[in-house]
Amino acid sequence: MAAFLEVKDLVKHYRGAKAVDGISFHIRQGLCFGLLGPNGAGKTTTVEMLEGVTAPTSGEILYKSEPLGPRFRQEAGIMFQTTALQDFITVRETLEMFRRFYRDTAALDVVVEQCSLSEFLDRDTRRLSGGQRQRLLLAIALINNPEVMFLDEPTTGLDPQARRNFWGLVETIKARGKTIVLTTHYMEEAYTLCDEIAIVDHGRIIAQGTPRQLLAAHFNDVILQLPQQDYTPAGDEFDLPVLQHRGMIEIATPDVNGAIRKLMARGVSLAHLRIRERTLEDLFLELTGTELRA
Repeated sequence: MAAFLEVKDLVKHYRGAKAVDGISFHIRQGLCFGLLGPNGAGKTTTVEMLEGVTAPTSGEILYKSEPLGPRFRQEAGIMFQTTALQDFITVRETLEMFRRFYRDTAALDVVVEQCSLSEFLDRDTRRLSGGQRQRLLLAIALINNPEVMFLDEPTTGLDPQARRNFWGLVETIKARGKTIVLTTHYMEEAYTLCDEIAIVDHGRIIAQGTPRQLLAAHFNDVILQLPQQDYTPAGDEFDLPVLQHRGMIEIATPDVNGAIRKLMARGVSLAHLRIRERTLEDLFLELTGTELRA
């Protein structure tokens, strides 16, 4: 069966530099596909080419086995990372304005319910909170009842509660069979929402698969965490790989019992010990050596 969205040997040059250097992947219908990477890695340029905003230098993008064209523009919904809304009009007027741009549209009341906007329909868009504004932008991306949606860092700047509420909206949209392409700086967001992810660095895909597949392929250990002030081992250092990270001591080990015995033998307090599984953030740092926001 043909891929729903297919990318073949995609290249983009900017003044002699390759922002994207031969990327290829395909996305199956009804899945959420995540593109991750440090700033400057090429993921935003890749998404802009997928959206039809930027033309590739070379390579091919196929939507339902056809080059991007009028059909794609009518069937794609885009939530840009930054969008300027018209001032001095209400949420309802904004949605009605965007509906006029498309031949086929979703019922306005359905979109309003999906994005939990009913309480704010008559509010000026300038008076929306961050979370309310993101819900409106999501509604705009849904207004043409798209088959594929692009969400470019949709929860940047939101507080944790608003972010999780937004995840719930995206999960609801996924359940309706929409195909989603997501870029995000939040690893927990990618793990929660994405069926498959591709990590991009220096314009190339360096890892691809489901979150669980990638973690299983790269790690066979867990992380012991201790507050830095608790890690004061007596005597000589011992053979445990110790890293300092955000005020914590982190010890990677496949043998939890053995590591704990060594810590206790050296007089380390375990009162605040935590054990966690490997995360996508660990994988990201392992592969790129870069903090996600660097």
